[in-house]
Amino acid sequence: MRKIKDVLRLHFQSGLTVRQIGQSLSISHNTAIEYLRRSRAANIGWPLPPGLSDSDIESLLFPPLPPSTVKRPEPNWADVHIERKRRSVTLLLLWEEYKAEQPDGLQYSCFCDRYRAFVSKLKPSMRQIHLAGEKAFIDYAGQTLPIQDPFSGKVREAQIFVTVLGASNYTFAEATWTQGLPDWIGSHVRAFTFFGGAPHLLVPDNLRSGVNKACRYEPDINPTYDDMAAHYGSAVIPARVRKPKDKAKVEVGVQIVERWILARLRNRIFLSLHEANLAIAALVADLNSRPFKKLPGSRREAFETLDKPALLPLPCAPYVFAEWKQATVNIDYHVEVDGHYYSVPCSLIKKRVDVRITATSVECFHKGQRVSVHPRSMQKGRHTTVMEHMPKSHQEYAGWTPERIMEWARKLGPNVFALAEAIIDSRKHPVQGYRSCLGVIGLAKEHGPERLDAACERALHLGALSQKSLKSILKTGLDRLPLPIRNADQTSIHHDNVRGPEYYRKEASC
Repeated sequence: MRKIKDVLRLHFQSGLTVRQIGQSLSISHNTAIEYLRRSRAANIGWPLPPGLSDSDIESLLFPPLPPSTVKRPEPNWADVHIERKRRSVTLLLLWEEYKAEQPDGLQYSCFCDRYRAFVSKLKPSMRQIHLAGEKAFIDYAGQTLPIQDPFSGKVREAQIFVTVLGASNYTFAEATWTQGLPDWIGSHVRAFTFFGGAPHLLVPDNLRSGVNKACRYEPDINPTYDDMAAHYGSAVIPARVRKPKDKAKVEVGVQIVERWILARLRNRIFLSLHEANLAIAALVADLNSRPFKKLPGSRREAFETLDKPALLPLPCAPYVFAEWKQATVNIDYHVEVDGHYYSVPCSLIKKRVDVRITATSVECFHKGQRVSVHPRSMQKGRHTTVMEHMPKSHQEYAGWTPERIMEWARKLGPNVFALAEAIIDSRKHPVQGYRSCLGVIGLAKEHGPERLDAACERALHLGALSQKSLKSILKTGLDRLPLPIRNADQTSIHHDNVRGPEYYRKEASC
């Protein structure tokens, strides 16, 4: 308004031309011409009439346009908003379809402006356009559900898992004991079964069960969670840290679950998790069937129309929960899982492998390739070994087990059995003692079981736990001599204990 008044002043009072006025006020001379034309049409000169305000001048020079007498038919903006959520559907396509039905309808720019005005009146959580079947937003409710133990009367708080599909707001909720990884994965599997398909993207919060290390650009996804998502063909894109609008759908979903489900269950006493989930499932069904307030239909109707046809089909078998760990292959070509040892190819000794652990199996992967799979065993301290994983030198003894060697040694005598057991126990790995035990047992062919048993007794007394020492005892005849007698403090009182092997050789030759 200041420049309009300056144009009038410079023209009527100073007598400047329109070009001089434009240069003086840094405006186009055409703008100055238009101001002067409008002032003549409004019969306004200089000086201005007293009491004329800036707004009065503007209304006189720029009167509002008369309202159009033509009423153009408008589309149903709620239907346009729902159709906008379908994959690859644009506002231009919807406008073209609208113009095909209504040739005298709104033009494209007006169509877009009025659609945006409609969207701005909706709830903030609905302003984003979520494509059908694209995203599922996941979080836990802040409120818990108390469950009472029927025997002890102790109350335990159950966590509430909530998942909301982006396009339809279709909601799934259930109670679990914890927010730990097994419950987190199990809730996802049951949610996908409830939906009858899997979304293309999963948008969880940055809880530890889903994200090992939060990062705005490259978050470190939990391997088990990533493996579960890959099983269903989905990808995980966590919400940014402290950015709740990234998962606004589930933020509102959690609020609705707390108000429409948990609030209704506040006075009920549940005696088991299963009983609580039955009650939650009934109220979830009611929530999904409840009509929208500002849009036509309900969550269930929108799900059947939008999300369900676009979801990924479920695989033949549901995901089986598996934990992942990294392990270094030991020198005995085994890795340890819960105290039990599982073999991998001996070429991977001292290398890092990824171990996938389920309730029934243990799988080892090296650089993404599976190198071994074993049935899971709960026997601690035992080994599960595949013969092909052994070095060739060990495969020669693969048919021999500690139990088989012990049984053979037992048949030759109690001292042979005791020596074989001592030899295996003295080795870091049982297989390292097989050769020595077989050498001890083989001496029975030359010297007989009775003499071998006596020699083994002498070897145990001397602590000579090797086949070479036993062979020396048999060769020198020490097995025929009586053992030294020990008193109560375990010190020898027999002269044999202080005489060297040369003495026994002489005695044996006599």
